[in-house]
Amino acid sequence: METQQEVHELIAQQAPLGQTLNAVARWISVLLPDAIVAFMRFDPADQTLSLYPNPVLSEAYQALLQKIPIGPDAASFGCAAYQRELVVSEDISSDPRWSAFCQAAQTEGLRACWSSPVMTTAGELLGTFGTYYRVPSTPSGTSKRRLRQAAALVALALIRDRDATSHRTLSEWHHSLFVNHPDGVYEFDLEGRFQRGNAALSHITGYPEDALIGHHFNEFVEADYWAVTQAGFDAARQGSSRQYETMGTHRNGHAYHLEVINFPVTLDGEVVGVYGICHDITERKRQEAARHLLERGIEATPNGVIMADATRPDMPLVYANDAFYVLTGYGPEEVLGRNCRFLQGPDTDANVVATIRQAIAARQRLEATLLNYRKDGTSFVNHLSLSPVFDEQGFCTHYIGIQQDVTQQHKQEAQLAYQATHDLLTGLPNRAAFDERLEAAFAQVHQSHGLLVVMHLDLDGFKAVNDGLGHHVGNRLLTAVAERLQQLAQPGDSLARLTGDEFALLLPRLESQQAGVAVAECLLEALSTPFQIEGKPLHISASIGVACNGDTTVQARELLQRADLAMTEAKQQGRNTWHWYRGNAQSTTEDSVLLRHDLHAALLGEQFELHYQPIVEAISGRIRGLEALARWHHPDKGMISPGVFIPLAEQTGQIIPLGRWVLRRACRDGAALRASGGPAVPVAVNISSLQFRRKGFLEEVQHALDASGLPAEFLELEVTESVLLDGAGQAIELIHQLKAMGIRVALDDFGTGFSSLSYLRDLPIHKIKLDRAFIQDILTNRSTAAIVQGIITMAHHLDLQVIAEGVEERAQQQDLIRRSCDLLQGYLFAKPMPLADLQALPDTLPHTT
Repeated sequence: METQQEVHELIAQQAPLGQTLNAVARWISVLLPDAIVAFMRFDPADQTLSLYPNPVLSEAYQALLQKIPIGPDAASFGCAAYQRELVVSEDISSDPRWSAFCQAAQTEGLRACWSSPVMTTAGELLGTFGTYYRVPSTPSGTSKRRLRQAAALVALALIRDRDATSHRTLSEWHHSLFVNHPDGVYEFDLEGRFQRGNAALSHITGYPEDALIGHHFNEFVEADYWAVTQAGFDAARQGSSRQYETMGTHRNGHAYHLEVINFPVTLDGEVVGVYGICHDITERKRQEAARHLLERGIEATPNGVIMADATRPDMPLVYANDAFYVLTGYGPEEVLGRNCRFLQGPDTDANVVATIRQAIAARQRLEATLLNYRKDGTSFVNHLSLSPVFDEQGFCTHYIGIQQDVTQQHKQEAQLAYQATHDLLTGLPNRAAFDERLEAAFAQVHQSHGLLVVMHLDLDGFKAVNDGLGHHVGNRLLTAVAERLQQLAQPGDSLARLTGDEFALLLPRLESQQAGVAVAECLLEALSTPFQIEGKPLHISASIGVACNGDTTVQARELLQRADLAMTEAKQQGRNTWHWYRGNAQSTTEDSVLLRHDLHAALLGEQFELHYQPIVEAISGRIRGLEALARWHHPDKGMISPGVFIPLAEQTGQIIPLGRWVLRRACRDGAALRASGGPAVPVAVNISSLQFRRKGFLEEVQHALDASGLPAEFLELEVTESVLLDGAGQAIELIHQLKAMGIRVALDDFGTGFSSLSYLRDLPIHKIKLDRAFIQDILTNRSTAAIVQGIITMAHHLDLQVIAEGVEERAQQQDLIRRSCDLLQGYLFAKPMPLADLQALPDTLPHTT
């Protein structure tokens, strides 16, 4: 009984199973002397038995009896497990069920085996309990009863051990889950005070576990979220689970977002505490806010935005914003799940579509403009921006497309492009477009050695129509002329309106010059028929200049220049005729035309510089002034004479920008000369009549002074008598205004103009300059000498100083001194020189002869 009591105590104390089974074995040995006790556990998964460790049996035998399948023909222990009843093998050697283990049993010295199943009261098989004997044996009734008692005791031990193991396993699972859970896990009492928490909770809150235990949860929650957090806890305390979001206060003071689950801890049907699991969702909230902001931005944009799934073969659309639906007229059910090629139509450029597909296949960004179609069939010009979207592994998952309706912009650009290349009145190509076509045609015939003919048409008498009948009639006449000329132009020809009443015709397909003559005659014939404008017949003719390519033609623009020269010749021949450019007789004029272009380039390319020639007292030679003179260094032709480029500039109107540049540079140089200690004398600048009469001239002069810092009294303007033409009163008023500004004005080239001497009385000038033509023969021509003397005498009576320019000889100086001339200028004293050389001159210049 003591042994049995020991077994019960071991079971109650949940002693290790091996210790308990050894105690059971000792108890059975007392009840059944000579018995060798062995226990086998049952594995329901594979329906096998395995021998528990046994101190009596050999290791070999124990190893053999592992994972033995149960069955009716198995050894006694296997059969007992299968049949769920006692199985007795009186003599192992004669029992066929032991055939597989007979030899091992004999080696072990075992002759008999009584095996009993070990089962729960519910009939669950736990294993077998067996007694071995070293001699053949048969159990008595008492022995069978004791075997049943032993089996029940073994079953109790196994059940208690299994329950204890399950409890420990469950406890370890719970503990591991609690400690290692990546979210914060914690336990509250029914008052809401922390009882424990895991490491993740400390990481989230910043507080160690001991700083949390015993404190109410709201101590660690933002005040605005106390109510919602308390409500979640109360729901769990009342037996239900609650999931909610709140905001915690970190130990370092910052707030963070939490997602919380509270659920009750129930014992015997009563809530004894509350569990909580929390997850820091601050980053998720930030991403959600950013995503919501992005979504709002996408929805707010006026451009259509779509997203296509790049992982699927047909790249179906998975998203489109409202702007896209408005732009295309389609609804979501008609868009999502489809490839966006449904926007394409009959006039969509296939090359652009191919480019888009290539970019998508290569997973590249792309911007393209193509024609798309709305649901109602109307088209729009779509500026499409495509961008691939890559995941963390660099795999393209989607494509984002931004669609912008640029139809109006496209129309405006097309209109601007048209306006840039066409004459708005007649619809013909303009000068710029004609020049481009001329360049292209010239390059083509240069390779093919073909004939290229250019015609320049200038209408005869158009100014009389325009001035006499009004501009609207003149415009209608130009339009009618353009239409008639277009009717004569053949495919491949180019007709353009150059300017005003001038047209040009490019003929790249003529076979001979005679064919060009025929075209010119045809044009004159077509224009000879009167034009009906507002019910009135208007007669107009044209002068046509014709030029073609040849050995001396180097550049395409030469053809139009030569046609222009030939047109001028046609005008001189009496008009209403044509003239073919023949070369040599017009070479000089052609050089002038070419030089006009070079002059324009010179103004842009800073090819001009200023030289200065001193003006001296007649007797002493002391420097009293400087005249600024423009010089042109042509990059190919060297120094160009002012006698050439000044008249040319006046003819082309380029004298205006040239004069403006000279004025500004002279003021700047004058100020620099004074600052460096050079001669403190005024700088004289020649002003053309065009510049002088131009609106805003006074402002230009003032700006030049202000920009340079040159005092007004050190600037002197030289004008010719031509400023008095077309309005002497206005010129006199302008000179008065200059004088009021402190600027002196001199009358240049006096005696060579056609103005009345009466104006000299009224002009507020202070100085006149004698033209060099008077000085050249002052010593040999009595008439010239008399004119010079008369001018000097008259000027002095008007309180004006006189400057004689072009003084080159000592005798000329002496003669002018005798005639009381005030100031002299010429090579006798100094040639025009750069500013740097001027600074080295002495105050008084001796004559050089």
